[in-house]
Amino acid sequence: MSTYRVAQVTAPNGSFELVEREVRQPGPGHVRIAVDACGICHSDALFISAGLPGTTFPEVAGHEIAGRLEELGEGVEERGWRVGDRVAVGWFGGACGHCGPCRQGDFIVCHNLKVPGWAYDGGFGEKVVAPVDALARVPDGLAATDAGPMACAGVTTFNGLRRSSARPGDLVAVLGLGGLGHLGVQYAAAMGFETVGIARGAGKADFAKQLGAHHYVDSTSGTPVAEALRSLGGAKVVLATAGNSEAITATVDGLAPRGELVAIGADTTPLGISPAQLLMTGRIVRGHPSGTARDVEDTMAFSALHGIRPMTESVPLEQVGEAYDKMLAGAARFRMVLTPG
Repeated sequence: MSTYRVAQVTAPNGSFELVEREVRQPGPGHVRIAVDACGICHSDALFISAGLPGTTFPEVAGHEIAGRLEELGEGVEERGWRVGDRVAVGWFGGACGHCGPCRQGDFIVCHNLKVPGWAYDGGFGEKVVAPVDALARVPDGLAATDAGPMACAGVTTFNGLRRSSARPGDLVAVLGLGGLGHLGVQYAAAMGFETVGIARGAGKADFAKQLGAHHYVDSTSGTPVAEALRSLGGAKVVLATAGNSEAITATVDGLAPRGELVAIGADTTPLGISPAQLLMTGRIVRGHPSGTARDVEDTMAFSALHGIRPMTESVPLEQVGEAYDKMLAGAARFRMVLTPG
Protein backbone atom coordinates (compact mmCIF):
# COMPACT_ATOMS: atom_id res chain seq x y z
CA MET A 1 0.00 0.00 0.00
CA SER A 2 1.38 3.39 -1.02
CA THR A 3 1.10 6.19 1.53
CA TYR A 4 1.90 9.86 1.95
CA ARG A 5 2.15 12.24 4.91
CA VAL A 6 -0.18 15.04 5.96
CA ALA A 7 -0.10 17.43 8.90
CA GLN A 8 -3.49 17.33 10.60
CA VAL A 9 -5.22 18.60 13.72
CA THR A 10 -7.84 16.38 15.32
CA ALA A 11 -9.71 19.03 17.33
CA PRO A 12 -10.24 22.81 17.14
CA ASN A 13 -6.94 24.62 17.81
CA GLY A 14 -5.24 21.28 18.40
CA SER A 15 -1.59 20.51 17.83
CA PHE A 16 -0.39 19.38 14.42
CA GLU A 17 0.53 15.75 13.98
CA LEU A 18 2.10 14.03 10.98
CA VAL A 19 0.16 10.97 9.89
CA GLU A 20 0.22 8.59 6.96
CA ARG A 21 -2.67 8.49 4.51
CA GLU A 22 -3.30 5.92 1.83
CA VAL A 23 -2.78 7.24 -1.68
CA ARG A 24 -6.14 7.28 -3.46
CA GLN A 25 -6.98 7.58 -7.12
CA PRO A 26 -8.55 10.84 -8.26
CA GLY A 27 -12.15 10.50 -9.38
CA PRO A 28 -13.68 11.86 -12.58
CA GLY A 29 -12.83 15.52 -13.08
CA HIS A 30 -10.18 15.43 -10.33
CA VAL A 31 -6.38 15.26 -10.17
CA ARG A 32 -3.78 14.21 -7.64
CA ILE A 33 -1.05 16.78 -7.06
CA ALA A 34 2.41 16.14 -5.63
CA VAL A 35 2.80 19.19 -3.39
CA ASP A 36 6.07 21.11 -3.76
CA ALA A 37 5.08 24.05 -1.57
CA CYS A 38 2.08 25.28 0.41
CA GLY A 39 1.79 28.71 1.97
CA ILE A 40 0.41 29.20 5.46
CA CYS A 41 -2.30 31.85 5.22
CA HIS A 42 -3.88 33.61 8.18
CA SER A 43 -7.23 32.33 6.85
CA ASP A 44 -6.11 28.78 7.66
CA ALA A 45 -6.85 29.67 11.27
CA LEU A 46 -10.55 29.84 10.38
CA PHE A 47 -10.53 26.11 9.69
CA ILE A 48 -8.03 25.00 12.33
CA SER A 49 -10.11 26.79 14.98
CA ALA A 50 -13.44 25.59 13.50
CA GLY A 51 -14.30 29.24 13.00
CA LEU A 52 -16.35 28.48 9.88
CA PRO A 53 -19.40 26.18 9.85
CA GLY A 54 -18.93 22.80 8.24
CA THR A 55 -15.30 22.34 9.25
CA THR A 56 -14.68 18.68 10.06
CA PHE A 57 -11.86 16.96 11.91
CA PRO A 58 -9.27 15.65 11.43
CA GLU A 59 -8.51 18.87 9.55
CA VAL A 60 -5.76 19.25 6.92
CA ALA A 61 -5.45 22.94 6.10
CA GLY A 62 -3.62 24.73 3.30
CA HIS A 63 -4.99 26.69 0.34
CA GLU A 64 -1.81 28.16 -1.18
CA ILE A 65 -0.72 25.02 -3.02
CA ALA A 66 1.89 24.62 -5.75
CA GLY A 67 3.01 21.28 -7.17
CA ARG A 68 2.96 18.88 -10.10
CA LEU A 69 0.16 16.77 -11.54
CA GLU A 70 0.81 13.18 -10.53
CA GLU A 71 -2.33 11.41 -11.70
CA LEU A 72 -5.38 12.44 -13.72
CA GLY A 73 -8.95 11.34 -13.20
CA GLU A 74 -11.36 10.56 -16.01
CA GLY A 75 -12.05 13.50 -18.32
CA VAL A 76 -9.09 15.63 -17.19
CA GLU A 77 -6.72 14.93 -20.06
CA GLU A 78 -9.39 16.07 -22.52
CA ARG A 79 -9.21 19.48 -20.86
CA GLY A 80 -5.55 19.90 -21.80
CA TRP A 81 -3.78 18.76 -18.63
CA ARG A 82 -0.90 16.29 -18.55
CA VAL A 83 0.97 14.43 -15.84
CA GLY A 84 3.94 16.54 -14.78
CA ASP A 85 2.27 19.90 -15.42
CA ARG A 86 3.09 22.50 -12.76
CA VAL A 87 -0.06 23.81 -11.12
CA ALA A 88 -1.28 25.98 -8.27
CA VAL A 89 -4.53 25.78 -6.28
CA GLY A 90 -5.63 28.64 -4.07
CA TRP A 91 -8.65 29.80 -2.06
CA PHE A 92 -10.66 29.02 -5.16
CA GLY A 93 -10.60 25.23 -4.99
CA GLY A 94 -13.49 24.66 -7.37
CA ALA A 95 -17.09 25.79 -7.81
CA CYS A 96 -20.39 23.92 -7.81
CA GLY A 97 -21.41 25.16 -11.27
CA HIS A 98 -25.13 25.26 -10.54
CA CYS A 99 -25.84 27.99 -7.95
CA GLY A 100 -26.99 31.47 -8.96
CA PRO A 101 -23.55 33.12 -9.07
CA CYS A 102 -22.07 30.16 -10.99
CA ARG A 103 -24.85 30.32 -13.58
CA GLN A 104 -23.93 33.99 -14.04
CA GLY A 105 -20.25 33.07 -14.46
CA ASP A 106 -19.22 34.64 -11.13
CA PHE A 107 -17.53 31.51 -9.77
CA ILE A 108 -15.48 33.09 -6.98
CA VAL A 109 -18.66 33.92 -5.03
CA CYS A 110 -20.12 30.44 -5.56
CA HIS A 111 -22.53 29.57 -2.75
CA ASN A 112 -20.76 26.20 -2.42
CA LEU A 113 -17.17 27.32 -2.98
CA LYS A 114 -14.72 24.42 -2.48
CA VAL A 115 -11.92 25.95 -0.44
CA PRO A 116 -9.04 23.49 0.15
CA GLY A 117 -8.85 22.68 3.84
CA TRP A 118 -12.61 23.18 4.14
CA ALA A 119 -14.32 21.28 1.33
CA TYR A 120 -11.50 18.73 1.06
CA ASP A 121 -8.01 18.10 2.48
CA GLY A 122 -5.68 21.02 1.84
CA GLY A 123 -2.00 21.27 1.01
CA PHE A 124 -0.38 20.73 4.41
CA GLY A 125 0.93 17.42 3.17
CA GLU A 126 2.79 15.66 0.41
CA LYS A 127 -0.19 15.16 -1.90
CA VAL A 128 -3.64 16.61 -2.45
CA VAL A 129 -6.62 15.66 -4.63
CA ALA A 130 -8.44 18.61 -6.21
CA PRO A 131 -11.08 19.25 -8.88
CA VAL A 132 -9.76 20.21 -12.30
CA ASP A 133 -11.49 23.61 -12.35
CA ALA A 134 -9.28 24.66 -9.41
CA LEU A 135 -6.04 24.30 -11.41
CA ALA A 136 -3.93 27.29 -12.43
CA ARG A 137 -0.93 26.68 -14.66
CA VAL A 138 2.35 27.90 -13.12
CA PRO A 139 4.57 29.77 -15.60
CA ASP A 140 8.21 28.87 -16.18
CA GLY A 141 10.57 30.83 -13.99
CA LEU A 142 8.20 31.08 -11.02
CA ALA A 143 9.34 28.89 -8.13
CA ALA A 144 6.80 26.75 -6.28
CA THR A 145 7.51 28.65 -3.06
CA ASP A 146 6.44 31.85 -4.86
CA ALA A 147 3.54 30.33 -6.80
CA GLY A 148 1.80 28.96 -3.70
CA PRO A 149 1.24 32.33 -1.99
CA MET A 150 0.31 33.86 -5.35
CA ALA A 151 -2.75 31.57 -5.42
CA CYS A 152 -4.32 33.40 -2.48
CA ALA A 153 -2.44 36.46 -1.20
CA GLY A 154 -1.22 37.36 -4.67
CA VAL A 155 -4.48 37.00 -6.57
CA THR A 156 -6.45 38.78 -3.85
CA THR A 157 -4.32 41.93 -4.01
CA PHE A 158 -3.78 41.79 -7.79
CA ASN A 159 -7.47 41.30 -8.53
CA GLY A 160 -8.52 43.86 -5.95
CA LEU A 161 -6.52 46.48 -7.83
CA ARG A 162 -7.18 45.51 -11.42
CA ARG A 163 -10.94 45.26 -10.83
CA SER A 164 -11.03 48.62 -9.05
CA SER A 165 -11.92 51.94 -10.65
CA ALA A 166 -8.28 53.14 -10.63
CA ARG A 167 -6.48 53.81 -13.89
CA PRO A 168 -2.76 54.41 -14.55
CA GLY A 169 -1.68 57.71 -13.04
CA ASP A 170 -4.37 57.66 -10.33
CA LEU A 171 -3.43 57.92 -6.66
CA VAL A 172 -3.84 54.51 -5.04
CA ALA A 173 -3.14 53.82 -1.37
CA VAL A 174 -2.35 50.41 0.12
CA LEU A 175 -3.20 50.16 3.82
CA GLY A 176 -0.84 47.74 5.53
CA LEU A 177 2.56 46.42 4.45
CA GLY A 178 2.23 42.85 5.70
CA GLY A 179 1.52 39.56 3.96
CA LEU A 180 -1.01 41.11 1.58
CA GLY A 181 0.14 44.71 1.54
CA HIS A 182 3.75 44.08 0.55
CA LEU A 183 2.39 42.48 -2.62
CA GLY A 184 -0.29 45.14 -3.07
CA VAL A 185 2.29 47.94 -3.20
CA GLN A 186 4.35 46.06 -5.79
CA TYR A 187 1.29 45.44 -7.97
CA ALA A 188 0.03 49.01 -7.65
CA ALA A 189 3.35 50.46 -8.74
CA ALA A 190 3.67 48.00 -11.64
CA MET A 191 0.14 48.88 -12.81
CA GLY A 192 1.16 52.50 -13.17
CA PHE A 193 -0.60 53.95 -10.15
CA GLU A 194 0.86 56.75 -8.04
CA THR A 195 1.26 54.50 -5.04
CA VAL A 196 0.97 55.33 -1.35
CA GLY A 197 1.99 52.88 1.36
CA ILE A 198 0.26 53.29 4.73
CA ALA A 199 1.55 51.56 7.86
CA ARG A 200 2.47 52.13 11.48
CA GLY A 201 5.84 53.75 12.24
CA ALA A 202 8.29 56.00 10.44
CA GLY A 203 10.73 53.09 10.16
CA LYS A 204 8.68 51.47 7.40
CA ALA A 205 9.08 54.37 4.99
CA ASP A 206 12.22 53.00 3.33
CA PHE A 207 10.64 49.56 3.01
CA ALA A 208 7.57 51.04 1.31
CA LYS A 209 9.80 52.87 -1.15
CA GLN A 210 11.77 49.67 -1.83
CA LEU A 211 8.51 47.98 -2.76
CA GLY A 212 7.80 50.77 -5.24
CA ALA A 213 5.67 53.24 -3.27
CA HIS A 214 5.97 56.88 -4.30
CA HIS A 215 4.71 58.13 -0.93
CA TYR A 216 4.54 56.81 2.62
CA VAL A 217 2.03 57.69 5.33
CA ASP A 218 2.86 56.85 8.93
CA SER A 219 -0.49 56.29 10.65
CA THR A 220 1.12 56.98 14.05
CA SER A 221 2.64 60.36 13.12
CA GLY A 222 -0.20 62.43 14.60
CA THR A 223 -1.49 63.58 11.22
CA PRO A 224 -4.74 61.74 10.44
CA VAL A 225 -4.37 59.30 7.56
CA ALA A 226 -7.30 60.85 5.71
CA GLU A 227 -5.70 64.29 5.94
CA ALA A 228 -2.41 62.93 4.61
CA LEU A 229 -4.22 61.38 1.63
CA ARG A 230 -6.13 64.58 0.92
CA SER A 231 -2.85 66.51 0.92
CA LEU A 232 -1.77 64.25 -1.95
CA GLY A 233 -4.97 64.99 -3.85
CA GLY A 234 -7.20 62.25 -2.48
CA ALA A 235 -7.04 58.56 -3.26
CA LYS A 236 -8.95 57.12 -6.18
CA VAL A 237 -8.67 53.73 -4.44
CA VAL A 238 -7.65 52.55 -1.00
CA LEU A 239 -6.78 48.84 -0.97
CA ALA A 240 -7.29 47.93 2.69
CA THR A 241 -5.11 44.88 3.36
CA ALA A 242 -4.82 45.42 7.13
CA GLY A 243 -7.32 43.37 9.13
CA ASN A 244 -8.20 46.29 11.40
CA SER A 245 -11.57 48.02 11.08
CA GLU A 246 -10.42 51.14 12.91
CA ALA A 247 -7.48 51.59 10.55
CA ILE A 248 -9.69 50.96 7.52
CA THR A 249 -12.29 53.48 8.73
CA ALA A 250 -9.58 56.12 9.12
CA THR A 251 -8.89 56.11 5.37
CA VAL A 252 -12.43 56.83 4.13
CA ASP A 253 -12.31 60.63 4.29
CA GLY A 254 -9.04 60.46 2.35
CA LEU A 255 -10.84 59.17 -0.72
CA ALA A 256 -11.34 61.50 -3.66
CA PRO A 257 -14.88 62.10 -4.94
CA ARG A 258 -16.16 58.78 -6.29
CA GLY A 259 -13.14 57.15 -4.69
CA GLU A 260 -13.34 53.50 -3.74
CA LEU A 261 -12.45 51.62 -0.59
CA VAL A 262 -11.64 47.99 -1.44
CA ALA A 263 -11.58 45.85 1.71
CA ILE A 264 -9.58 42.63 1.57
CA GLY A 265 -8.25 42.55 5.15
CA ALA A 266 -10.61 40.55 7.36
CA ASP A 267 -11.98 41.85 10.66
CA THR A 268 -15.28 41.07 12.38
CA THR A 269 -15.54 44.53 14.01
CA PRO A 270 -17.96 46.87 12.15
CA LEU A 271 -16.55 49.75 10.15
CA GLY A 272 -17.31 53.18 11.59
CA ILE A 273 -18.59 54.76 8.38
CA SER A 274 -21.65 57.01 8.17
CA PRO A 275 -23.83 57.46 5.06
CA ALA A 276 -22.92 61.15 5.14
CA GLN A 277 -19.29 60.24 4.37
CA LEU A 278 -20.42 58.50 1.19
CA LEU A 279 -23.43 60.38 -0.19
CA MET A 280 -22.20 63.81 -1.24
CA THR A 281 -18.90 62.53 -2.62
CA GLY A 282 -20.26 59.38 -4.28
CA ARG A 283 -17.69 57.21 -2.50
CA ILE A 284 -17.87 53.44 -2.78
CA VAL A 285 -17.13 50.77 -0.17
CA ARG A 286 -16.90 47.16 -1.29
CA GLY A 287 -15.42 43.86 -0.29
CA HIS A 288 -13.29 41.86 -2.68
CA PRO A 289 -12.85 38.08 -2.60
CA SER A 290 -9.89 36.15 -4.00
CA GLY A 291 -10.05 35.03 -7.63
CA THR A 292 -10.69 32.04 -9.86
CA ALA A 293 -8.04 29.71 -11.25
CA ARG A 294 -7.86 31.91 -14.36
CA ASP A 295 -7.31 34.96 -12.15
CA VAL A 296 -4.49 33.08 -10.40
CA GLU A 297 -2.88 32.40 -13.78
CA ASP A 298 -3.14 36.10 -14.68
CA THR A 299 -1.60 37.03 -11.32
CA MET A 300 1.35 34.68 -11.78
CA ALA A 301 1.93 35.80 -15.39
CA PHE A 302 1.92 39.48 -14.35
CA SER A 303 4.23 38.71 -11.42
CA ALA A 304 6.69 36.83 -13.62
CA LEU A 305 6.68 39.64 -16.17
CA HIS A 306 7.34 42.39 -13.62
CA GLY A 307 9.62 40.50 -11.24
CA ILE A 308 7.12 40.62 -8.37
CA ARG A 309 7.59 37.96 -5.71
CA PRO A 310 6.24 37.39 -2.20
CA MET A 311 8.69 37.62 0.66
CA THR A 312 8.70 34.13 2.13
CA GLU A 313 10.27 31.90 4.73
CA SER A 314 10.32 28.23 3.76
CA VAL A 315 10.27 25.42 6.32
CA PRO A 316 9.91 21.63 6.00
CA LEU A 317 6.56 19.98 6.67
CA GLU A 318 7.91 18.60 9.95
CA GLN A 319 8.03 22.17 11.33
CA VAL A 320 4.41 23.03 10.50
CA GLY A 321 3.47 23.69 14.12
CA GLU A 322 6.25 26.20 14.73
CA ALA A 323 5.61 27.87 11.36
CA TYR A 324 1.88 28.19 12.03
CA ASP A 325 2.47 29.66 15.49
CA LYS A 326 5.00 32.07 14.03
CA MET A 327 2.45 33.24 11.48
CA LEU A 328 -0.23 33.75 14.16
CA ALA A 329 2.18 35.71 16.35
CA GLY A 330 3.15 38.00 13.47
CA ALA A 331 6.79 37.04 13.94
CA ALA A 332 7.22 35.42 10.53
CA ARG A 333 8.42 36.69 7.21
CA PHE A 334 5.50 37.99 5.22
CA ARG A 335 4.49 34.51 4.00
CA MET A 336 5.42 31.22 5.67
CA VAL A 337 5.69 28.34 3.18
CA LEU A 338 5.82 24.60 3.85
CA THR A 339 8.00 22.45 1.60
CA PRO A 340 6.88 18.81 1.96
CA GLY A 341 9.43 17.31 -0.42
